[in-house]
Amino acid sequence: MGRLAGMSFDLERFPRVSLGHWPTPLEEAPRLAEALGLKRVLIKRDDVNPLGVGGNKLRKLEFLLGKALADGVDTVITFGALQTNHGRLTAAACAKLGLRCELVLTAKVPMDGDAYERSGNITLDRLFGANVHVCADIEESGKVYDRLVAEATGKVATFPVGGSSPVGVLGYVAAAEEIRAQLAERGIEKARIVVPHGSAGTAAGIVLGWPWDVDVACVGHPADESRETLEQLAGETAELLGVPKPSLDRVRIGDQALGPGYGVPTEKVWQALGLFGRTEGVVLDPVYTGKAAAMLVEWAAADESDEPVVFLHTGGLPGLFGYAPQASAAFS
Repeated sequence: MGRLAGMSFDLERFPRVSLGHWPTPLEEAPRLAEALGLKRVLIKRDDVNPLGVGGNKLRKLEFLLGKALADGVDTVITFGALQTNHGRLTAAACAKLGLRCELVLTAKVPMDGDAYERSGNITLDRLFGANVHVCADIEESGKVYDRLVAEATGKVATFPVGGSSPVGVLGYVAAAEEIRAQLAERGIEKARIVVPHGSAGTAAGIVLGWPWDVDVACVGHPADESRETLEQLAGETAELLGVPKPSLDRVRIGDQALGPGYGVPTEKVWQALGLFGRTEGVVLDPVYTGKAAAMLVEWAAADESDEPVVFLHTGGLPGLFGYAPQASAAFS
């Protein structure tokens, strides 16, 4: 990564709105470390924040909505699956800022039943005042989006799935620096970080701001496809920042916990949720952090390094309730 490694970035020139309480906690997890056979594990609790039940998307939304407000936007449109965490937090942030929120959700995950279709994040979307449009497929989503733009009476901002644009990635460039400072306070000079990769925004920010090894767990796409998306988004964000494109030489990408695809947890994912719960009282979700945790278990079994490991907890608690029947069976 050359001279880019560990450098600080000038983020003050980008519009930003305050949505979270920073820094989020970086907690020691000694019982989890012992169970994994690792010397030291720390959990970065980006799931902990008051607004919208918390989660990693708040960091992205600070920059996305900062730009939207600077541009005079009054309506935000974004996309996701039925249990999208990004949609839930966009709805909450728009409620706080007095913006109209339109969520175009696609039933792309092979899940059905009351829990998935009416509980969890989708209930909170409506509680936060968002207009929810449930579509059967991508084609219908496109038609709904076109209609919403045509009917809008004010200025519209469109956010991609997961808030994963170069502007959104800035949130995790800032987060990487925040975590490094917290490690330095503990006297930790080097650490590996484990992060989930869905739409790549969180992982791209970490790759840009983290000078050491990065373990990326695929939650929606195979490793080769995920690497391509990550490289492209990190490169676009580097261009926005005016810095060299980062190398992915330090990045290990694993898709062994991906299973059948996005939103479909495997038995190993449920086991990883149980491990975090019974060792540290930490709740993961079966879509993002559960798959990252399953990959952590696999990597820990193969690694012999004594360096500390940071597990980036990106949130997703409400989504767990969308999988209530499966969770009940897994933990009964």
